[in-house]
Amino acid sequence: MADHPVDEKLPALKMATTGLQHVAAMYAGVVAPPLIVGAAIGLDATDLTFLTGACLFTAGLATFLQTLGIWKIGARLPFVNGVTFAGVAPMTAIVASTEDKSDALPIIFGAVIVAGLLGFLAAPVFCKAIRFFPPVVTGTVITLIGISLLPVAFGWAQGPDPTAHDYGSATSLGLAAITLLIVLLLRRFTTGFVKQIAVLLGLVIGTLIAIPFGATDFGPVTDAAVIGFPTPFHFGAPQFQLAAIISMCVVMVVSMTESTADMLALGEIVERPADERTIAAGLRADTLGSAVSPLFNGFMCSAFAQNIGLVAMTKIRSRYVVAAGGGFLVLMGLCPMAASLIAVVPRPVLGGAGVVLFGSVAASGIQTLVRAALDKDNNVLIVAVSLAVGIIPITAPEFYHAFPETARIVLDSGISTGCVAAVLLNLVFNHLGRGDRDAHDVTHPMEAGEELTNAPKAPAAP
Repeated sequence: MADHPVDEKLPALKMATTGLQHVAAMYAGVVAPPLIVGAAIGLDATDLTFLTGACLFTAGLATFLQTLGIWKIGARLPFVNGVTFAGVAPMTAIVASTEDKSDALPIIFGAVIVAGLLGFLAAPVFCKAIRFFPPVVTGTVITLIGISLLPVAFGWAQGPDPTAHDYGSATSLGLAAITLLIVLLLRRFTTGFVKQIAVLLGLVIGTLIAIPFGATDFGPVTDAAVIGFPTPFHFGAPQFQLAAIISMCVVMVVSMTESTADMLALGEIVERPADERTIAAGLRADTLGSAVSPLFNGFMCSAFAQNIGLVAMTKIRSRYVVAAGGGFLVLMGLCPMAASLIAVVPRPVLGGAGVVLFGSVAASGIQTLVRAALDKDNNVLIVAVSLAVGIIPITAPEFYHAFPETARIVLDSGISTGCVAAVLLNLVFNHLGRGDRDAHDVTHPMEAGEELTNAPKAPAAP
């Protein structure tokens, strides 16, 4: 009996090239979070390179865990795992609330370890509770992730140092605009592999264009070693603070929700539907990968949705191809010189590409909301209030200034507050009570909702 395409082992050359394609599709997404958090802390180029390499290394380990699997861990589907965007805003909030910035990463790592372990234990239960996370919730949260990160891209576009005299100069904004234009042109006029790596090519071309303007610094590459290893606890032993742990636990819930939706979608694409057991195993891989990641100075890991599109486009469904991509991620993490290449990219160039990258996350959330039955008043209210609550920290950063610092770690994260609001409102409007709706009207995570029976009943015929 022939193997299912998911379990097919391709020739070595095809395995390597298609694996690299998966890495190219998600590389920018993996290195963006350490860049954002590292910049917020004020890490120098050497430490920023180390943090980036550590995230590449741990993404590779998490990808191995998800694709190859051990025991009841791993969906054994063609998933690439990497640093989740959902954790960026809460992590920067933790950084902002930490007086001694040298303690910021240990506090983040401690919170991620606890959240990962709790998520691992909760995986068998969470896969049963997914009915409480329909598209109206997941779509709202994913949209908020993109919206929350867009200001980061705008900040990058202006330059690396807000106190510099040329911050926000025409040159910086011009480089950002040119990079954005290059990415758009590549996405519009190319196909296949080139189109898939348009963001990466945009970063390379934008960096080359920035050289004559003196905006490119090759120092990090020349100073980096060819071979290295992400030494455990390089930034200090993990520290455990309750508010930070709560914040990252909220992120873990968001991440598990996204991963579940991704597994359901990918299962349909590869014609191996993800049942409850598969989802539980996949969530164990995500959460265990997240718990182990901080040991090597990495952040919370989650499945990367953009690679699902790549599987659908190429029709290559082998999980071993993605495992090969995980191998390349590990090798890149063990080569500081390769990891340092991203440090060469000028911030304005990153900003231009970031507009596409972060905007695409928001657009993905909107696509999910399309399945959320927004013609129903209840769901419109859930989205409206949750988005409003989640946008507060972006539009009014000092809104919660009177609250204790520990509470602000959660409140200043629009993703965290928006997620909590969406889940609670969905419970209130779509689950609690049977007054004017039935249990079968609850929207399925991957399907549009049924008609809610909110309309007044017609009077009985005489």
